[in-house]
Amino acid sequence: MDQYRVLGNPIHQSKSPNIHQAFAAATNQHLNYQAQLVVEKDFEYTVRQFFAAGGKGLNITVPFKQRAFAMAQVHSPAAAKAEAANTLYLNAQAQLVADNTDGLGLVRDICHNLKGQLNAKRILVLGSGGAVRGVLQPILAQRPAQVVIANRTYIKACDLVALFTDLGAIEAIPMAQLQGSFDWIINGTSASLTGDLPPLPKGLINNTSRCYDMMYGAQTTVFNQWALNQGAARADDGLGMLVEQAAQSFHLWRGVLPPTAPILLTLRAELKRQK
Repeated sequence: MDQYRVLGNPIHQSKSPNIHQAFAAATNQHLNYQAQLVVEKDFEYTVRQFFAAGGKGLNITVPFKQRAFAMAQVHSPAAAKAEAANTLYLNAQAQLVADNTDGLGLVRDICHNLKGQLNAKRILVLGSGGAVRGVLQPILAQRPAQVVIANRTYIKACDLVALFTDLGAIEAIPMAQLQGSFDWIINGTSASLTGDLPPLPKGLINNTSRCYDMMYGAQTTVFNQWALNQGAARADDGLGMLVEQAAQSFHLWRGVLPPTAPILLTLRAELKRQK
């Protein structure tokens, strides 16, 4: 049976095995997908051994996405721009291929599942780490009117913007100097994991603004609660992004795009039971 894994540290919280086994069942694919905890010093060895033993594909999560990218001989445009990979596989020439499906997952969730639109919109993206780096190319491909990157450390936002200026209207603005309301505010910081909030000025949200936290949990995230308190029209979390990026990986590996709505409903129900 074809073998797949998700590698990370920590990994106990991963929902990927459940998601991919559900995809396999829905598409009549026979495979085995498991989560594997990897000691940091052993990452490259683990990847090499997996493929040497006939493994078919890997998902990569924190903290290994940049190291996965560095290992590959072939990089998709998305991975090349992000300089990070969440999906690995071997091509017909037995070369290690790195791809990044995070951004496609985000855009698919916003535009399909949540019936949103990014085209011609003013978008604020919070953060400049790996999570944001992985989603900017697909966001800019939607041709928004403006993408603003704001980060606690302004110079990091500037460095990130420099990598993507060739793809569309993108700029960095210090958080304290943000002005006017945005159509979308996307939180790509880890603030929700720590119960923290970036120091955002008032006036960024009006009654048509929509907000999206790339994190998710049983409770409303701190960022989304802030957004709703500010009067946002809607605030959604990143559970759909998780499912959609997984579907894109599955498609790369198996050549079939699985249905995502059933597993998303199942995962959402599980989270509600945890409240």
